[in-house]
Amino acid sequence: MSANRPAAVVVLAAGEGTRMKSTTPKVLHAICGRSLVGHVVAASRELSPENLVVVVGHAREQVTAHLAEIDADVRTAVQHEQNGTGHAVRMGLEQLADSADSADSADSGVALDGTVVVVCGDTPLLTGETLGRLAETHAAEGNAVTVLTAEVPDATGYGRIVRDGASGAVTAIVEHKDATDAQRGIREINSGVFAFDAQLLIDALGKVRTDNSQGEEYLTDVLGILREAGHRVGACVAGDHREIVGINNRVQLAEARRLLNDRLLTRAMLDGVTVVDPATTWVDATVTFEPDAVVHPGTQLLGATHLAAHAEVGPNSRLTDTTVGEGAAVSFTVAEGAEIGAGASVGPYAYLRPGTRLGAKAKAGTYVEMKNARIGEGTKVPHLSYVGDATIGEYTNIGAASVFVNYDGVNKHHTTIGSHCRTGADNMLVAPVTIGDGAYTAAGSVITKDVPPGSLAVARGQQRNIEGWVARKRPGSAAARAAESARQEDAGEG
Repeated sequence: MSANRPAAVVVLAAGEGTRMKSTTPKVLHAICGRSLVGHVVAASRELSPENLVVVVGHAREQVTAHLAEIDADVRTAVQHEQNGTGHAVRMGLEQLADSADSADSADSGVALDGTVVVVCGDTPLLTGETLGRLAETHAAEGNAVTVLTAEVPDATGYGRIVRDGASGAVTAIVEHKDATDAQRGIREINSGVFAFDAQLLIDALGKVRTDNSQGEEYLTDVLGILREAGHRVGACVAGDHREIVGINNRVQLAEARRLLNDRLLTRAMLDGVTVVDPATTWVDATVTFEPDAVVHPGTQLLGATHLAAHAEVGPNSRLTDTTVGEGAAVSFTVAEGAEIGAGASVGPYAYLRPGTRLGAKAKAGTYVEMKNARIGEGTKVPHLSYVGDATIGEYTNIGAASVFVNYDGVNKHHTTIGSHCRTGADNMLVAPVTIGDGAYTAAGSVITKDVPPGSLAVARGQQRNIEGWVARKRPGSAAARAAESARQEDAGEG
């Protein structure tokens, strides 16, 4: 790949995309954890180009800001008016001129020597492998331009690739409306992705005319200019025709999401991951796995989530930017920005919020919510509890229906519980408070003061039974009748 390293990749992302019917620029719509243009940039980076420039236009402030977030080394060029694909490429090349500040036209000179690859910013299924084969074919055949093509089941509406029968060189790209019956039988189509000789491209762009129905500079006109000058135009066929599909509406967006998701799951399964039901499992392109991880139905794995070996996630779980340790089990759980240790157990119906660090063999059980909490090895929070802004040591047990009262209405406060502690059910732990190693708290306690190591804290009112209260205050009620019946039975036994 390095031998065919392009001098530049130019990504065309200036269009408005009106058919998306959205206030979000088309190229910023996301599938599988990346924007459309983000997928294209990632694929382009696999070529290790010397320069990568994205041509922006519509909503350029939003697109430029997004690009700066996902790839700090991407350069942007502005196409102030959408005057065609040829014009967009020319804007991109001007951005790469020696003196970028004075690059007002192609005449200012572009310091490029080698191959320029041009891709569309709305083709998220395009892979770096395919772009690499395009660059290799371009170099091996010594072409002035090489077109990425695809053979499709139905070519209706697409530009057909017409080749020379003897040499295989491309002699024409004929639009469907202009094609003869014989040409309409051709199934090889133009993708809109090209590899050019840089200097020949720069020269040809200066010769592109605008005497067409749209009054625009078409990049495809460069092919005719180079061919008429005696240069060879070649083609490289994509292995999967679906890679070249561009996104123009929400239906196509959903179709691409499914295709890309299937591709990601197939790769994971071939790498040793068990995906029980691919049809109901969704993953982002940034998710990573180790062999023997298991993903159960109805699961979404998003962002920088990682599953270690023998980890099991699902069913019906959504993990975002979450690490799951070896052998951990996570079911019916939502987790964001969490770390789940080896052999830990989470769920069912748990919610791990950002900053949760669950130690090895620890447990966050049924209806447990955690936030910004560090839970030690072997510690258990089995059920019906909220643990927020807390540090808990090793092998401690938190009683059911416990609440870490961390917010006073203005500030968040921290709770610290030591190792080998036992807190009772229905405890309110009012932060800031510390419970020492080996300490116990009684059920129903409201803990507002520190508990020394090895102590038992009891913080609840004395129980007082008022005899006959129901008969006096609720006469004739079902409770009064039941109480009277029980009293008579007790009297009879006596």
